[in-house]
Amino acid sequence: MKSCMECTPALRAKFSVFAFLLVLFLGGCSDPATLGLELAPENNQIGVFYKEIPLNAQVVLLDSFNTTNAGILIVGDEEDPYFGKTRSTAYTRMHIEQGSVRPKAEALLDSVFFNLATVSVNGTDLDKKKKYAVHLLSQPLQDTSYYNFSKLPYSANPIAEVEVIFKDTKDTLIKAPLNPVLANEIFAKLKRGNEFDNLFNFRKYLPGVAVVPRAGDNTTAGFSLGGNTGITFYYHNTGDTTKLKYTITTFSSRSFNGVESDRRGTPTEVVRDYQISYSTGAIVGMKSGLGLAIRLDTSPLDAFLDTIKGVVFNQVTLQLGPIEEPIKGQTPISGMVMKFIDSKNRVLLSSINKAELHLQGDGQVQVIEDEKGNKVPNNFFPSSALINYESAAKLQRAGISSYMNALYKKELQRKDWLLYPITPNTGDDFKRSLRQFKVNKDKAVITVIYSKTK
Repeated sequence: MKSCMECTPALRAKFSVFAFLLVLFLGGCSDPATLGLELAPENNQIGVFYKEIPLNAQVVLLDSFNTTNAGILIVGDEEDPYFGKTRSTAYTRMHIEQGSVRPKAEALLDSVFFNLATVSVNGTDLDKKKKYAVHLLSQPLQDTSYYNFSKLPYSANPIAEVEVIFKDTKDTLIKAPLNPVLANEIFAKLKRGNEFDNLFNFRKYLPGVAVVPRAGDNTTAGFSLGGNTGITFYYHNTGDTTKLKYTITTFSSRSFNGVESDRRGTPTEVVRDYQISYSTGAIVGMKSGLGLAIRLDTSPLDAFLDTIKGVVFNQVTLQLGPIEEPIKGQTPISGMVMKFIDSKNRVLLSSINKAELHLQGDGQVQVIEDEKGNKVPNNFFPSSALINYESAAKLQRAGISSYMNALYKKELQRKDWLLYPITPNTGDDFKRSLRQFKVNKDKAVITVIYSKTK
């Protein structure tokens, strides 16, 4: 019988594929340092190995984070058996354009609406009515930073409210009729008052609004700031049927999203202090807005790397899941990075520019040199490794082969990871939604395929 090296190239290829699949089948229950299938004789032998490395997962309530000028108004009321009750109210100033043509004294008001430009919807029973109310603030936003726990007082009675059925439409313009008494008051000042002479006078008169969800709707909507969100006055001049309008917008307006959380009676009730790692039983979860993140203890990598020599990592993947089945209408967090953290869950910073350190993606430079020629972790955020959600398999997954090779070569020192929902394309999801996901804590695994040469 001919040896493998004497076979035809096609036959050798089929044998290699068979060998690789056999290794994958056996690898889950064998020691990767001893398991291997010889693919060539004598000194040209190559072993292919497979290993799964479970990571301990815990949850961390991040210290207050800044939601000022997130670019989107997050308004939602949600209830979940794991996360409890979460409610987000949006607060924003209003804006008028200097030099805009104001209605003449004889102008007649036709209608007034508070418009909300929807850019995202995440919730349950979207074929049923969801309600949003707009309230005048009792005190204005200041030129300061606001956080996810911040709130401002607002009037008890709404100036506008509306019910909407979203179904599959998540980019609709919602038009809520403005209270007619207030509408006529504002229109009168718009025509003749000094309240609209400049932006300072205007904001003394109208300090801003809070957009509030209805309790029990179990839905969160995102409304864009700008020309399409605000108050629109429709009017005409006496003796003229031409339809005219004047808009008060949220363009260039300071805003923030304030989040309230009631976790009593849930697995996350134990999570009380910021920056502390907590076990919440068999399940771990992450929720935007609330600031509940997942920490992964990567210490099992040390034990694994100590058992191997002379290897090359072909494919290394971090995998979470399958995650719990999302409720219809809810989209789970779908993009995350891995931040390097210390034992107190503090994000590590670059020695070069004090930027946060993230695990870098496959094919990216893992270490760079500082001004003194020392090798330090690469801190270029756009090249960070991204954990992407694969909806068909319900997996959160990222390739980390380059990182593992750098660890193995001792170019990097192993650190634990904080999973954080932010990407270069979509921005910081913790500030822009209440999206979430849950996963069994034993489903956080690193899978490794590597080669060993002799």
